[in-house]
Amino acid sequence: MDEEFCEVVVTAADADWLAGFTRTLVEERLAACGHQIAAIRSVYRWDGAVHDEPEARVALHTRRSLVPAITARADALHPYDVPCVIAVPLVGGNPAYLRWIADETREP
Repeated sequence: MDEEFCEVVVTAADADWLAGFTRTLVEERLAACGHQIAAIRSVYRWDGAVHDEPEARVALHTRRSLVPAITARADALHPYDVPCVIAVPLVGGNPAYLRWIADETREP
């Protein structure tokens, strides 16, 4: 059962925007929940320059099969040209919590 679940990380410059995006995904049953960290520091290369910027990060708990739909929603709604959306498979967890993720998300 564990192989069907993952954590999807999404970042954004605006913590409030990211909270709203997370709520949209939960309302649409694309994610069971999202745990947000309002302040992180991102160091990255973009357009040939190194940037050091504040961002927010959310960890979404969902089914691996819903990652393409989450990516599509980010592509449609995110203010970035190339939003960070990465999925990390879950290798274990509380069986009751994993069942809750399944119950709170839709079939792909």
